[in-house]
Amino acid sequence: MLIPTEPIGSIPRPAELIAAFQDKQANVISSQQFEAIAERALRDTIRRFEETGSPVITDGEQTKPSFATYPIDGLPNLAADGAVIPFADGHTRQLPRLTAGPFRYATYASTYLATAKRLTALPVKQAVISASALSLLYPASGIPGYSRDTFLSELVGEAAADIRQCLAQGADSVQIDFTEGRLSLKLDPSGGLLENFVALNNQVLDRLSPLELDRTGVHVCPGGDRDSTHSADIDYAGLLPALFQLRVKRFYLQLASEKDPERVLKIIRQQLPHDRNVRVYVGVIDPINPVVETPQQVCERVLQAAEYLPLSQLGTTDDCGFAPFADDASTSRDIAFEKIRARVEGTRLASEKLASSKLERGGVVID
Repeated sequence: MLIPTEPIGSIPRPAELIAAFQDKQANVISSQQFEAIAERALRDTIRRFEETGSPVITDGEQTKPSFATYPIDGLPNLAADGAVIPFADGHTRQLPRLTAGPFRYATYASTYLATAKRLTALPVKQAVISASALSLLYPASGIPGYSRDTFLSELVGEAAADIRQCLAQGADSVQIDFTEGRLSLKLDPSGGLLENFVALNNQVLDRLSPLELDRTGVHVCPGGDRDSTHSADIDYAGLLPALFQLRVKRFYLQLASEKDPERVLKIIRQQLPHDRNVRVYVGVIDPINPVVETPQQVCERVLQAAEYLPLSQLGTTDDCGFAPFADDASTSRDIAFEKIRARVEGTRLASEKLASSKLERGGVVID
């Protein structure tokens, strides 16, 4: 296709797997029993992903406890009473709190990637959590004998290793989830926290080679959990100038659920870096809306984006993952895959229309 299209990551887990996560935590089932259930869910997810026609797939994050906490799941130096993230519908999510150093990942995302790649011949994209999100694990009161600076230094090393291992194992690309970017402006309207987040993530990116950076991107959205968001009321205009300072080549931006997507597209065009060849994957599917978009609706959204962004810098994606947390059953698997199929088909339709238009004008189309 003239315009590439990619998923963001998570797919709703089957009811059996959601129950298995809870039973595993309560020590009701063994690790072997959990792994058998997870294997069934993963195989089904990859099969259905392939059937959508998606040129790039993910493992649906089926065996991650959440998009944010997979690296630290099971670490002994954590307490449950960490930072609380409130959502618009009143529910909350709470991060753990680090109680002692050193800081090390318990699980790298490459382990999920390796399992998925054994089950498909398609390119597999891997999502990883940002260093800035994990920086929230360190308590404001500090940790005796373990300074924040030491923690951040170790965190940067672990986050860089997470990305590099995925790329070394053949990930088609690595997507850094940075959903706290927009939230940071709610926590600190001055933008200082956002600047700190961007600087920290750039420290991670500075450890990557130019070839690794070519295959690394960042995803932002206002959060998506149980059909609610944590920062949709924050103006995108405050985020984008800082976001584009991240030294990646791919940006995955929520757009379908924006009240005024044309306004955001204008800002993207104004702020898009011109000193490096970046591609912007605009969201054309709203995972929170239970109504499945038609391919024609997706096509129209793509054509609108093409009015503001060069085709060489345009891609499509979903606004967010469909179930970033393992216990989220607010969206059905059937709806998620129908939406993905609509994105793929709608992007294809738009690509054909744009290619035809370029040929009519005497342009050259390179597939």
